[in-house]
Amino acid sequence: MNNEEIRNVVFETLKTIAPELDESDLKPDRPLRDQVDLDSMDWLNFLVGLHQRLHVEIPEADYRRLTTLNAVVDYLASKGV
Repeated sequence: MNNEEIRNVVFETLKTIAPELDESDLKPDRPLRDQVDLDSMDWLNFLVGLHQRLHVEIPEADYRRLTTLNAVVDYLASKGV
């Protein structure tokens, strides 16, 4: 899967939690939780959704690395998604 395909899955997963989200509003280098206004439970649901869709383990220790859209995409790409 290339980065664009990963980005699409990330966005689709975000849309399940924030259906009003418009992809053009997302800035790839700004904190994702702030842009989408996700509380901790929404964020956990987002990460679980990524796990279910991409079959990738995201250890809790790595959560702090997943700050921006670019960081999430890069992280998932590094996991061989």
